[in-house]
Amino acid sequence: MTEDDRPFAGIRIVDFTQVLAGPFCTYQLALLGADVIKVERPEGDEMRRTPLSREWAERGLAPAFQAVNGNKRSIALDLRQEPALEIIRKLIAGADVVVENFRPGVMDRLGLGAEALKALNPSIIYASISGFGHTGPDRLEAGYDGRIQATSGIMAITGHPELGPTRAGFAVCDILSGMTAAFGISGALFQRSRTGRYQRVDVSMLDATLAFLSGQIADFNLVGHRQGLSGNQAVSRRVTANLFKAGDSHILLAVNTEGQYRCLMTGLGRTEVFDDPRFADWFTRKTHEAALRAIIEDALATDSPANWEQRLNAAGAPCAQIRPIEDAIALPQVAARGVLQAVETPAGPINFMTNGFRLDYGGAQLERMAPTLGQDTDAILADLGYDPPAIAALRAKGAI
Repeated sequence: MTEDDRPFAGIRIVDFTQVLAGPFCTYQLALLGADVIKVERPEGDEMRRTPLSREWAERGLAPAFQAVNGNKRSIALDLRQEPALEIIRKLIAGADVVVENFRPGVMDRLGLGAEALKALNPSIIYASISGFGHTGPDRLEAGYDGRIQATSGIMAITGHPELGPTRAGFAVCDILSGMTAAFGISGALFQRSRTGRYQRVDVSMLDATLAFLSGQIADFNLVGHRQGLSGNQAVSRRVTANLFKAGDSHILLAVNTEGQYRCLMTGLGRTEVFDDPRFADWFTRKTHEAALRAIIEDALATDSPANWEQRLNAAGAPCAQIRPIEDAIALPQVAARGVLQAVETPAGPINFMTNGFRLDYGGAQLERMAPTLGQDTDAILADLGYDPPAIAALRAKGAI
């Protein structure tokens, strides 16, 4: 595979983003060939020093940072200084896309807002990611993943009635906002290929999250249904689409159709339920949920989740044992898809996740690990026409 095969080869992105939502967005585009120049303040992106590993944090290469910054180049600038702003203006003049995830107004105060950059480069695509977008009464409010999970309704439908709401086990709103931004930028680039026009992509974390809750929103707007906390039960509300005890652990059943229900009970050796009026249909099964659950868990107690996973899926009853991340990424299916790719790091080759789709040609290619802070400053400046004495002078001033 060559770089020119990839969809965004030749596209240059000036990336002012930090932490997670923005870097995840630009990582998706970098995997597909875009030249992403990560602009960092002198102290670097805060994610470089997340405290999971002291060793990697001290290198400025914390795991969370590395996860979403591969393939990028880093330039460290003090944007409070005019020479640094001049460097940015030169970068923008030759760029295709600018991405930032500051609160609304921050880029304007630097003289780098959408209108200023449009004047500098009339075909630029300006993408911003913020908690609530650049319009509306809450536009200046800070957006954090937990706040958006709580505000959007995610936490109102996630958790157990007896324990209360819980947030998702990862920064789901940051990630889906980043993916939404990558989609918006992709659409804007396609549009520009036909029109040559500037475009503004304004991503609100709240909007993006609500878009992923479209089913729940339709349920309420159409029939007034208010989904509450339902533990591990599927949104279908089927009794047999839930978490069950199995052996010494648990198994998640995803049995939602009548045919799957019959396959489940046959696979469990509990076909007597087919003649039991308590379980004649989904409505009666819900009424007698405790009794049906007891029958299912009594059968599941006789073997391990791993064995039941094989047996029930083979029988036509969808299910899965509960796997930790390390087991999930070791699955032969994951290896066959090639979504994990290895790059060299100071600790040797390490596998990182790429993206969630494959292309017949020109697909994601992870070529290098996340950059150290300012790793590419001199090379980027040289590309812009700065000679070594000029670069040295900028460094002496603290602009770089």
